[in-house]
Amino acid sequence: MKPDLQTAIFLAGIAQLALAAGSLVIPGILKWKEELSKVNTMIKQMFWTYAAYIFVINLCFGLLSVFAVSELLNGSLISLLVCGFIAVYWISRVLIQFLYFDRKSFPAGKLYLLGEVALVGLFVALSIINSLAFYANYLLI
Repeated sequence: MKPDLQTAIFLAGIAQLALAAGSLVIPGILKWKEELSKVNTMIKQMFWTYAAYIFVINLCFGLLSVFAVSELLNGSLISLLVCGFIAVYWISRVLIQFLYFDRKSFPAGKLYLLGEVALVGLFVALSIINSLAFYANYLLI
């Protein structure tokens, strides 16, 4: 299972890097500047700060998964914890998608729906892959 899981983590890393790159166009697609012009400066600054943190976390998860595949599966406590953290992060993102977001305010159209399906599919895959990596490390400890 380990070589297949290594490949899955590597591919998950590539996907997370693509997600980070793609997230750079989301503000334009969803008209964040226009929408944020309606809120006070502090809220706007906090929003952009949170968006930057999410971008950096996704970027770092991608870099870890691409360049530290062996270290993420070596059975050490740190690999267990890092894989567990990444799994919880993506599982939380899936739960937020379905349990928190107001679906009535989602953009309409087939292209937006296709994008949502692709992103949720990616988030589910990242949740599963990193959960399996967590479990593989757990078995080695």
